[in-house]
Amino acid sequence: MSHGEEFKVMDCALISISTGEQAQNLRELRDRLKTTHPGCIYYHFWANLLGPRFDDPEFQNDFAVWSWRYLHDKKLAEQLSLIDPAAYMDIEELRREIIEVIEQRLSESEIVPWARTGDQFYFKRSQIVIFDTGIRVREPKEFVDVIPRLSLGTIFYHFIDARRRTENGKNDFSTWLGAYAGEYDGLIRVLDDIDPYFTTLSDLRREIADVFDGSFLTNGG
Repeated sequence: MSHGEEFKVMDCALISISTGEQAQNLRELRDRLKTTHPGCIYYHFWANLLGPRFDDPEFQNDFAVWSWRYLHDKKLAEQLSLIDPAAYMDIEELRREIIEVIEQRLSESEIVPWARTGDQFYFKRSQIVIFDTGIRVREPKEFVDVIPRLSLGTIFYHFIDARRRTENGKNDFSTWLGAYAGEYDGLIRVLDDIDPYFTTLSDLRREIADVFDGSFLTNGG
């Protein structure tokens, strides 16, 4: 991305697609996880950020929620909920970590936890739909005014989904700022240090806005 290229602000929505795969017990969950589409793992970790969640707020991903609500295994639920997908380089590395946690739990018990009929885990896959907002940013300091007005879908697309799309695994703001030949390296480091997972998109938007405020308003930029 060359210096001076506009930042195109996009918005997005995640569409849920049923895969037909399901798991009745913990062993089946492990087995399905070994072969399921990478988009399923992405969906069950990240999709809830784009929609309101009124139950089980302590458990961040669908695997942890199911383990708690339907397998009644709080220990496993807590272990799965501690997995931060942002800490892994790619989906396959994340997949291996989930399977390892489940296999460890299976080895600890002689009984394989089962869910009741009708309470199976249903694997869903995500498809992202992208919209052009028409908003363009020409100078980095413009983000001070732009960020607080962005939709949650925009925050998701540029700060979370970007990690999956970009070669360096960075958010789009950092990637765009990187074209300024080191001028904004400090700002980039702060943005890269933000963990987008254990939060809400509203709080994430506020945190990103604060970073830009601190960089341009405090320094008179």
